[in-house]
Amino acid sequence: MAGMGRSNRLSSGHVDGVLHVTHRCHNQAYLLKFRKDRDAYRAQLWEHARKFNVSVLDYCITSNHVHLLLDAPERSAVSSFMREVASEFARAYNKRKGRMNAVWGDNFHATFVQDGEHLWECLCYIELNMVRCGVVTHPRQWAWVGYQEILGIRQRYRVIDLERLCWRVRASSVAEVRRNLEVSLVERMARDGMRRQACWTESLAVGSREFVERVQPEIRTRQELRIETADERTWVLHDEVVSYSSKKA
Repeated sequence: MAGMGRSNRLSSGHVDGVLHVTHRCHNQAYLLKFRKDRDAYRAQLWEHARKFNVSVLDYCITSNHVHLLLDAPERSAVSSFMREVASEFARAYNKRKGRMNAVWGDNFHATFVQDGEHLWECLCYIELNMVRCGVVTHPRQWAWVGYQEILGIRQRYRVIDLERLCWRVRASSVAEVRRNLEVSLVERMARDGMRRQACWTESLAVGSREFVERVQPEIRTRQELRIETADERTWVLHDEVVSYSSKKA
C-alpha cells in the first residue's frame, strides 16, 4: 500500500486560522533524499492546490518529512488535498523505484495557527528547518523551502500564494513580506530562534487564548484537551497523547 495522508482529528468547520501540516515518510525513512523526488512532491503541491482551492503559504520539503502552511475556505479541502498529494506522489514514486511499500506514515498532523504575528513565527520556523538540522547555513541554500518563491527568485510553477500570504501576515505588500523575512531570519539565526519549538509540530492550535479556545470545539479527539501558555503572548492547545512523533522539527 502506498500510504495516504489523512488526519482523523481535523474538523470540517470554519475556524479562521491557517494550518501547519507536517507529514513524515513511513518509518521516518529518507525517501525524499534525492532532488528529483523533492521536485516531484513540489509538483504535486502545485497541481493539486488549484484543484482543491487550497493556498500554500509556505513549505519545506526535507529528506524524510514535509512542512506545509495551508489556508483554505473549507477545512475538509485540506484533508482532501493532503490525501491526493500523498497518494499521487506515492503511486508515482513506487512505480519509478519498482517498489510496493508504504511511502508515508499513516497520518499527517495539523496545527491551527492564528494569523498575524503567530503565523509569521511559524513561517520563520519552517524556513529555518534545514538550518537547524545543519544541512545549510541559510534557507537560500535549500531549493525546497519557500524562501526562493517568497523572495521572487523562483517564479516558474510557483507554489506559494503570495497575495494570500500577505493578507494572512497582515503585510501591505509582497515587498514588505520580503524585507521582513530577510530581517527576521537574520535575527533568529543570531539568537535562540534556532532552537526546536515543539508547539509548531506537536500541538493542535497556537495563538492567543481567545483563538485557542475557539479552535478547541473543532478538534475531533477522544483524548482530553488542555490549554497551556507557551509564553506571555502565546497559548497552545494539546491533547494528552501526542500522536505525531517528531525527532526533528
